[in-house]
Amino acid sequence: MPDFSNTFTTAPGSAASNREDLTDILSILAPEETPVLSGGSRKKASNVNFEWTLDKLDDPAATGVVEGADVAAFTDAFAARERTSNYVQKFRRDYMVSDLQEATDSVGPAKLAEAEAKSIRELKRDIELTLCGSQDKQVGNGTDAYLTAGLGAFIDDTPATGLVPAGFETPGSSIYATTGFNEAKFNDLISSIYRQTGNVDSLTLVADTGLRRVISDFARVGGLLSDSVRSVNYDGGSSTIKLSVELYQSDHGIVSIINGNPACMPASTGTTTTATGYLVNPEYYGIHELIPMGSTRLPNQGGGERGYVDCVLGLGVYHPQAHGKITAID
Repeated sequence: MPDFSNTFTTAPGSAASNREDLTDILSILAPEETPVLSGGSRKKASNVNFEWTLDKLDDPAATGVVEGADVAAFTDAFAARERTSNYVQKFRRDYMVSDLQEATDSVGPAKLAEAEAKSIRELKRDIELTLCGSQDKQVGNGTDAYLTAGLGAFIDDTPATGLVPAGFETPGSSIYATTGFNEAKFNDLISSIYRQTGNVDSLTLVADTGLRRVISDFARVGGLLSDSVRSVNYDGGSSTIKLSVELYQSDHGIVSIINGNPACMPASTGTTTTATGYLVNPEYYGIHELIPMGSTRLPNQGGGERGYVDCVLGLGVYHPQAHGKITAID
């Protein structure tokens, strides 16, 4: 800890009578939004392994039927149906305040309730980081923990073996992972998802900071950054000029643009490492809770009060073809 000029340390004399001026303000500066955790539907899990089924329609056919012809053979309407699954994952943050600190007058204050509240905020960020990751699922065995697969693992044209059934993978055309990202490429992604779902009005782009800036620059008419012209929205009543893009009107519907938590979004490849984005349809992913988030207080064993907050949950991506992702822009 550094020495401060108004604080008496070891020098005798007049400095010994100086008062400390410590303002009763404690600041914590960190992004806390959890859009992926908050955006998915909530389901109740009843096991560490939770499953769901996927199905699809046959390709349309223009085959005619001869007049008077009987049905000679029948097709299994559910022949394409498949089952997939994910594991839940246990999340936990512990907290403690010593008995001396609890009794001391401090900035903050450093009390057990505040420690508990801080741990809850940190736990939510842990969950968001996991949901936004590309890790595969893992079964627990007493040594290794159960791990839930993240969005990046499900939204993949070559997912890990056993995670997404064959024929239900996210098309490569719904994933952008190279250089030269621009508005035309963004529309290509939207068009690809539309060809799978027939609707993108529920689509949301959860974007890291670098990608969000590129999307906002779609409003630029042309030219270099220094001399280009922007198409802007001007609200004369409030004297506000909006340069950000929150709703993108594509050829196939409106896409919402929201900020991802920069502390939780995985790094993108290429020069810009803050360009990861997930195009997600909230109707087709959800959070499966085996144990809801809660706090447990533990006995004071002499050092001070303590406890932990925890929960057990996993990610369900009900149809990977309903989503897309961006992992590079340059």
